[in-house]
Amino acid sequence: MKDKNKQFAVIGLGRFGSSIATTLYKLGYEVLAIDANEEQVQKLSETVTHVVQADTTDENSLKALGIRNFDVVVVAIGEDIQANVLTTLILKDLGVKYIVAKARNELHGKMLAKIGADRIVYPERDMGLRVAHNLVSTNVLEYIELSPDLSIAEITAPKTLVGRSLAEANLRVKYEINVVAIKRDEVLIVPPPSDEKIRTGDILIFVGQTRGIQKMEELE
Repeated sequence: MKDKNKQFAVIGLGRFGSSIATTLYKLGYEVLAIDANEEQVQKLSETVTHVVQADTTDENSLKALGIRNFDVVVVAIGEDIQANVLTTLILKDLGVKYIVAKARNELHGKMLAKIGADRIVYPERDMGLRVAHNLVSTNVLEYIELSPDLSIAEITAPKTLVGRSLAEANLRVKYEINVVAIKRDEVLIVPPPSDEKIRTGDILIFVGQTRGIQKMEELE
């Protein structure tokens, strides 16, 4: 069950931050979007719960917004690494419960981890992975590496699995992966029962060993 009472704040409303803020809002969550640029703020005025123009490198500005009351704060500032790091540091000092910070590269990520970010995301790197996997396998729709060994992927059901139930496919044993959901037309089956038959056009959402997902990509 999703906790719809969870409140999110997104700082930095470039493409990445705007996408996160509007998606969370569409999913039914309360979202505060913040950016220093008035133009960016105006763009999102109709698509999130609240949007504010503020300098998040100023501790008093963040205090005034009641930022510590939010369950998750996403630091999506992209171009200005100094502002990204300083904002993350202030959020940590203010006692924010969970901080997700965007990193440009590994060194930037290490810096964010050292100052206390709870989760580091690498949008450019992850997008590169996704595109590469899409290029080598037309079945792969989304691909996100959660760690070197663990990945999540959306794959159009290979013909070899169509007509078989999840239990018959036995993917957990064969590939060390779990089907956590099936997208069928406009319906999302979460979690899918073991006797659910895989149909043509189904999109299978997997979580599991990276090597297992790579083997799944090779199926036709």
